[in-house]
Amino acid sequence: MEKNDLIQELHEAFLRFSKAEWRERPVSGYKRSEIRVLFCIMEATRNGRHGMKLSEISKRLMVTPPSVTQLMKTLIEDKLVERTVDPEDKRSYDLILTPKGLQIAQEADEHFKQSLGGLAEHLGEEQTLQLADLLTKAFNYYSERNRFL
Repeated sequence: MEKNDLIQELHEAFLRFSKAEWRERPVSGYKRSEIRVLFCIMEATRNGRHGMKLSEISKRLMVTPPSVTQLMKTLIEDKLVERTVDPEDKRSYDLILTPKGLQIAQEADEHFKQSLGGLAEHLGEEQTLQLADLLTKAFNYYSERNRFL
């Protein structure tokens, strides 16, 4: 197969992903980006932390702090996240999930696990591991490439 044909195949595969169900369907009416923030905070509390700083969320999601600030406004207004004083540094604050925020994060987590579980079942163990490996390699390629741009 020629290089241009390979490029076209990859291009079409990426376009199909942009229309995939898992990418488009919001959970409980929240955008994927908002759910990702809830996941970050939920993961931190599962690991024994009180909450997360906005800068930590920004680094974890690889987005700018102003982007997280905008997402946070909606999540705080909807009473999914709240600010609390950092117990270790009274000058700063942590972002924590409210009970409602935790419930939505858990619903989204369950939805995500069911979706990936269905894909893994559809592909089988060998192809699932191959897909995970290829996606990791693609991510590493673009991460490395972007470092030099």
